[in-house]
Amino acid sequence: MKAVVFAYHNMGLAGLEALMEAGFDIAAVFSHEDAPGENCWFGSVAAWATAKGIPVFCPEDVNTPGWIGRIAALAPDVIFSFYYRQMIAQDILDIPKGGAYNLHGSLLPAYRGRAPVNWVLVHGEPQTGVTLHHMVKKADAGDIVGQRAVDIAFEDTALTLYGKLCAASRLLLAELLPLIAAGRAPRVPQDLAAGSIFGRRRPEDGRIDWQWPALRIYNLVRAVTDPYPGAFTLLPEGERLFIWRVHPEDDAGERRPPGTVTVEGDRVFVTAGEGRIRLLEIGLASTRMKDDQLVRYFSNKEGITMI
Repeated sequence: MKAVVFAYHNMGLAGLEALMEAGFDIAAVFSHEDAPGENCWFGSVAAWATAKGIPVFCPEDVNTPGWIGRIAALAPDVIFSFYYRQMIAQDILDIPKGGAYNLHGSLLPAYRGRAPVNWVLVHGEPQTGVTLHHMVKKADAGDIVGQRAVDIAFEDTALTLYGKLCAASRLLLAELLPLIAAGRAPRVPQDLAAGSIFGRRRPEDGRIDWQWPALRIYNLVRAVTDPYPGAFTLLPEGERLFIWRVHPEDDAGERRPPGTVTVEGDRVFVTAGEGRIRLLEIGLASTRMKDDQLVRYFSNKEGITMI
């Protein structure tokens, strides 16, 4: 079965490997040039395709008449999208007789849209997963082919959870690709009204509000820590302090205003709206501090209030 694949990131690599293992003929791969200044901690789909001798293209806009015509000329039986960053036009989705399918990093219809891995952690969800669905004009709205759930551990960050989802995707695709090849892809309509949709997260969305409960702050920190831009707060003089690792704890002793720093021996805490946060790793500009460095940094800042 001939496939044209739109792919990027490690999830794109997982999807491509699954297609190869299932015996699909990958006629071409469409991917993206890495954005200038982006922290490219993930693997390269373009390099993978080149190494396999598969034609790879990275157009700025794949939905132009020229590219639509080139894809139609390839006569794919099926199209797949694995974490491709552009919406794919209906004119392209209509090309393959065997359908067009997208892999999404949540249990649809929940967490449609952008950055689902980060959003489920921000909201403290206990479970997420991956969904393969038929592609339609509306984002993440097509009938579901299949899903695989993934439990979220308390210690998970966006990076570790993303790795779990990549592994789950391989298992899901190994189950579903033979059905697609046989023309028997399931269709389970989504109840979009029962789901949710979120937009992309921006670096400024990582600002901590110390009025929040400690658990909510913890969830934000782990949702945007390495390799993402990081959660942050402001010191009284306005300098930005990045918060890379924390642990939520109950209150101990006298309550202080949210954002207040206390040093207790070799531990540093910040009061939250409920409970308190133990700081484990912080950063100023390009400098990281933990353990003794962190304690020394705050040793003369006892009682300051972060904002």
